[in-house]
Amino acid sequence: MLVLSVLVGVFFLGILLMSSLNLTFAQNAMADLRQQQISDTFYANLNRINAHHQLMEQNTANLAHAGEMLYRVRKQSDRKQQLEYGLQSALTNMREAYGAEIWYGSIDNVQQQLSAYGYRNNGGIHIQPVENLYHIQDWYRRILPEAMSGDRSAGMPEFYWTPAYYKELIDNVVISLTTAMRDPEGKVIGMASTDWRTDEIIGLVSRVEVTPGAFAFLLDSENRNLSSLAASSDTPDAQQKIDAVINSDLHSKLTGPLPQSAIISGRLLVAPMQTMELGINDEAHALFFSRTQAGMIFGVGVPQAEIDAVLLPMRESNLKIVGLVSALTLGLSGIILLFVANLLNRVHVLHTDTLTQLPNREKLLLDLGKANSGTLLLVNIDSFKEINDFYGHQCGDHVISELASALQSFLSDHPSWSASRLYRMPADELAIWVPESRDTATLNQLTTELQEFVGGLSFTWLDHRIPMNVTLGVATSLQPDGTQQADGRLLTSANIALKSARQNKTSCQIYDPDQKTRESYEHNLIWANRLKKALDEGRIVPFFQPILDLKTGRIDKFECLARMIDEDGQPISPLEFLAVAKKIRLYRYITRTMVQQCFSRFADNDYEFSLNLSCEDLLDPELMTFIVNSLEQSNIAPRVIFEILESEGIENYSAVRQFIDRVKELGCRIAIDDFGTGYSNFEHLLRLNVDIIKIDGTLVKNLDTDPVAYSVARGIQQFAAGLGMQTVAEYVHSSVILDKVQSLNIDFAQGYHVGKPLATLVTDNDNSLVSAQVLRFNSRASSL
Repeated sequence: MLVLSVLVGVFFLGILLMSSLNLTFAQNAMADLRQQQISDTFYANLNRINAHHQLMEQNTANLAHAGEMLYRVRKQSDRKQQLEYGLQSALTNMREAYGAEIWYGSIDNVQQQLSAYGYRNNGGIHIQPVENLYHIQDWYRRILPEAMSGDRSAGMPEFYWTPAYYKELIDNVVISLTTAMRDPEGKVIGMASTDWRTDEIIGLVSRVEVTPGAFAFLLDSENRNLSSLAASSDTPDAQQKIDAVINSDLHSKLTGPLPQSAIISGRLLVAPMQTMELGINDEAHALFFSRTQAGMIFGVGVPQAEIDAVLLPMRESNLKIVGLVSALTLGLSGIILLFVANLLNRVHVLHTDTLTQLPNREKLLLDLGKANSGTLLLVNIDSFKEINDFYGHQCGDHVISELASALQSFLSDHPSWSASRLYRMPADELAIWVPESRDTATLNQLTTELQEFVGGLSFTWLDHRIPMNVTLGVATSLQPDGTQQADGRLLTSANIALKSARQNKTSCQIYDPDQKTRESYEHNLIWANRLKKALDEGRIVPFFQPILDLKTGRIDKFECLARMIDEDGQPISPLEFLAVAKKIRLYRYITRTMVQQCFSRFADNDYEFSLNLSCEDLLDPELMTFIVNSLEQSNIAPRVIFEILESEGIENYSAVRQFIDRVKELGCRIAIDDFGTGYSNFEHLLRLNVDIIKIDGTLVKNLDTDPVAYSVARGIQQFAAGLGMQTVAEYVHSSVILDKVQSLNIDFAQGYHVGKPLATLVTDNDNSLVSAQVLRFNSRASSL
């Protein structure tokens, strides 16, 4: 009982302490939240003002560009009239600017100076030629020598901002923005300037709203105040606030640019927001200020009482709650809380990603098992491996964390993504679960909206800007035929869609069961097992298709074609297994066994034979070394022809040409297969030192019906003959086609009419069809 009493007393004291800490924490959290709200509002308005400054700079740059163009294309005699016309056009397009001026010439030679000034008045634009206008202000006298020096490497700014000043010509207070104009060699030819009325800038600042008693201001480089207080009805109070801000000398209190790691909303700012306390009429104010892009100081003053006002009701409410909770939770509730807290912590650790604090893949699988219907999007970061390899894994973690934060905000801010949940997947992927199934049109709209948002993001790491692009794989419970896909399969379906998008080089792919991707995977797995077993059991064998010499009418060479012998002893076409072999990296072993078997088969005869080599073969150093060694260890190299598959495309010509030169030194010849189908035919011929051209069968099989095919084939034959190359016609399937081929003076014919691929060598001595062709050719030769 004593121990229990002590435990109860300790627990009770703990509840009181916890309630007190909770009150303190809640107050601090609310104060921090209030401070964050003010900061967010400040930065939003600072960005708006900086955007206005950027617009001013862009308009000034456009004006300078127009002046440069005018300088290049106009004669001196016409330049004054064209200058006035150019100013008229520029002010018409720059609706925000009040005045604009272009000045040509040098400081020292007044005779060579030419300038004109345009400004708005009573709804119209007035143009006035002005001599030496850039010399009438002290600030221009300071910047002109620096700008006219033409030294861009000295780190001088491109734009020159003035403080607010009174301009007698237009009877108004303005801020001017100036930039130098240069000729094509970079020499300064003059200056371009735009004027902005200060009352418009005051209006821009006056739109800042933080609290009812807050005020906003801009301080120019001369510490002149452009404030929303200018429109206040209480002039004495407004003047006191303006004087207090001016006397604070905020220019000297700025600490300079942000450090490299200080990033706000994914954007590196000109300067950090700083705060200070400011007393005005015995009333405490919190002053928030920062430097703008134009070198001015933007600030907001907020009465401290308005910041703290939100805490007063909370304090009274929390004190009541502390007493009530202390009474109700006395006893077993403490034990229950401890038990629940421990359980939740374990669940949180199990289902939470440590980097982003998002729910992880295990949590997604758990939620998918409970869901009724919905849509799952996998978001894969493009080029993430390159980011990790180049900048390091810390940068990769930074990119994932920043992207997760941006996506979380995006989902919260857009109604079309309401109730969506973001998950962290392994490696460089995130997942978004959208409740309810969506049709294709809605999915396309959602994915486009998401990609546009991500495409506009960029993150900074060690002064390097890293743009963001993602690839999406999407799966939804609602199928095109109206049926519902089980939510337990959505992750697999989304993965399939993402892989398909990567393979097709598209930014987004929606899973479509009609594409039979799952069935294709099953088919590939079955054939992969069959192919591995066939290789192990030696059931990948060559078949030999005879090639007829149209000059002699005899069979003197064969093409070696791979076949897989199935369990029943039947040959299977390579169309069934070569694609799978490439995917599972068994293609090299097929080529290797073909080389071994064909070299052995032709070692004891005098026939020539050809072997097909794909782009993968040619770029495999180990396989190429094996082929060269096999050639060097035998005497059959002069009878070997390597056929390079033209349709596969060749990128690394250096490696391919190195192999070709080596085997040709040993006596081998090179043929281009399927010639006439690809865009790079002639590039292959010129770069690969080819001996034989095999004309593609899609041309040959239509020689008797398609005049265009006949003309193309004739052109290829004539082109080859001119280069000293031999030609082979493939797909010769009838006597009519054979006659056409012979009429084109093609050297060799290959096809089912000459002979089918067989496991044995069928020559003109033991093939009745070939013998008949020999007799017919000999008869025709005699008649000629």
